[in-house]
Formats: sequence, C-alpha cells, structure tokens
Amino acid sequence: MNDRTHTRIDPTQHRGSDGDARSSGPIDIVLRLAIVALALGTAYIHLTLGGLLFTLNAAGYLVGAVAMVAPIAIARRYRWLTRISLAAYAMGTIAAWAVDGAQYSTAYLAKAIELALIILLAVEFARREGNPVQRLRDLVRSLSGRTPAAGHR
Repeated sequence: MNDRTHTRIDPTQHRGSDGDARSSGPIDIVLRLAIVALALGTAYIHLTLGGLLFTLNAAGYLVGAVAMVAPIAIARRYRWLTRISLAAYAMGTIAAWAVDGAQYSTAYLAKAIELALIILLAVEFARREGNPVQRLRDLVRSLSGRTPAAGHR
C-alpha cells in the first residue's frame, strides 16, 4: 500500500487535527486557500450586484468560505459535508443563472469562478475523503445505529 491509499473511518470518530482523514501538506493548504479565495471572489461579485437574492447568495458563499477554514471542532469534524454543501450551492447558483440569468460578462466570470470552485472542491474531497457516495452511506449507517460497511472502517 502506498501513502495515497485511503482507509474508511467511522464518520462519528474524530479524524485528526483538521477533521480530515489525512494531515495537511503544502498542496492541501494551497488547495484549501484557493477554494476559500474562489468562494470569496464569487461572494464579492454577487454582493456588488445588489438586490436581496444576490446579497443572500453572497452570504451563502461567505458562510461556506468561513466553514472551510473555521478552527471550531464541529466544523473540522464535518468538513467533508461542507465541501459537498459548497459544491452543491455553487451548482444551484449556476443552474438558477442558466434558467433566468442575465447574459453579461460579469455573470460569465462568476460562473467560471463557481465552476472552478466545484472542481477544486471535488479534488480536495477525493484527496481527503475518497469516494463521496461511500462517505454519505457511512454517515447514514452511523445515524441509523449500524456500523460502516465491512472493509470501510
């Protein structure tokens, strides 16, 4: 086995200093900073557009960015869920724009940032957690009182 092999851990257990399966190396730190920068960038764009929906969208990205770096125990423990949530939030923003969005250059810039954000979140998730579907299954099993699937502990 090499050091890139992931083992499954019970989602209710404390996972380490960052709440993730692996300790942070330089690449992980740069990746996390890029995710936060992209989330803050699209938050800024939405905030400058004015209006309640854009302001709320900016607030959502701000909360996601803070949750990605918050040193609070529960934020560290469920960082994997924050990654999934922030990616889903960005996907929802892109979908809402595609349905009824203005077609101007700032909108395209915001969508490019959000797409990059989704990609980086997926990369970080894969590096830190492995398979997201299995991670969610482990969570459901732990909430229902069952143990994670055999070979995934």
